[in-house]
Amino acid sequence: MSDLERRYRWLLHAYPAAYRRTRGAEIVGTYLDLAGPDRRWPSPDDVADVLAGGVRERLRAAGAADLIPGVRLAAFLAFSTATALAGIWTVAEQVTEQSSWGVAAFGPFATTGIIVWTAWLLTAVIHALAPARWTGAAIGVTLLLTTAVVPVADLARLPRPPLFVLLPQAALGLLALAIPASSARWQRLAPLAVALAAGVTTAQLVAQRGQPYRWGNWGVFLPEAGVALLLIAMVTAAALALHRDTRGLWALLVLLTPVGLLGLYPLTEITTELINADYANFRVIAGTAATIVALTGATLVAAVAVPRRPHPNTPAINATPIRGTCPTCGRGQ
Repeated sequence: MSDLERRYRWLLHAYPAAYRRTRGAEIVGTYLDLAGPDRRWPSPDDVADVLAGGVRERLRAAGAADLIPGVRLAAFLAFSTATALAGIWTVAEQVTEQSSWGVAAFGPFATTGIIVWTAWLLTAVIHALAPARWTGAAIGVTLLLTTAVVPVADLARLPRPPLFVLLPQAALGLLALAIPASSARWQRLAPLAVALAAGVTTAQLVAQRGQPYRWGNWGVFLPEAGVALLLIAMVTAAALALHRDTRGLWALLVLLTPVGLLGLYPLTEITTELINADYANFRVIAGTAATIVALTGATLVAAVAVPRRPHPNTPAINATPIRGTCPTCGRGQ
């Protein structure tokens, strides 16, 4: 046995044991046939293929085959929510008058957050108009900006959005990385349309209220945005369940984390009272956010771990593979 074959067989531990016994030799043989004659290590693409295939088979064996499609659905809803919030904050950060709270401190804007919100809006434009493969990279760069604005602004002593605004935005962005590369035209346009609608609505509210920019004035709507996202996910799950499609249910479970973080502002206030703290400092906010992530993550893990009957359309593990094709990775032999 060559070193390359041994390493492919080691990677196959990502699959359930029964699947490895039945199809392990066939899968390894496919990868070896496609590998170059001088290769000693599996390529990064092959590693990703094997690991992804192993996850799919383990989920199928657990009766949770719709989890990955559910994550993709959740990614679309998360991306649309993130761009909508960016549209709102872009308008809200435009300070045009003084108040007791302060004045514009970053050009005509209140904080350096305008860089983050602009990046999200540009990502929505890229998703709508550019080649599909650009979307993932754009989301990754924007997510990096969302997280980097905290240390960079603090080091430069510039104002930035508070953590209760940035944390849910980062959670939505992290989930948005799973957005499908190939989507229907309306799915590519929807996040941009939602962002524009949110921005226009916010501009009208600003004109009606005549309120100067202040996080306390605008940040309180985040829990409402979380409730709206939760309701949309619930309606989507119910509609799909009518057709015996469980993608919506998995999407709902996956979205619990960003929904919970959208309620970080009031939850942090509750935590502050419970521990008798003077104010919600970084440790209180971080601890509350970690608790939300732990509880919602445990809920998802518990749902995956619940025993369930295999779907009637799930093929048996020893089913005959399609001739000339790797049964898992889909590569031609």
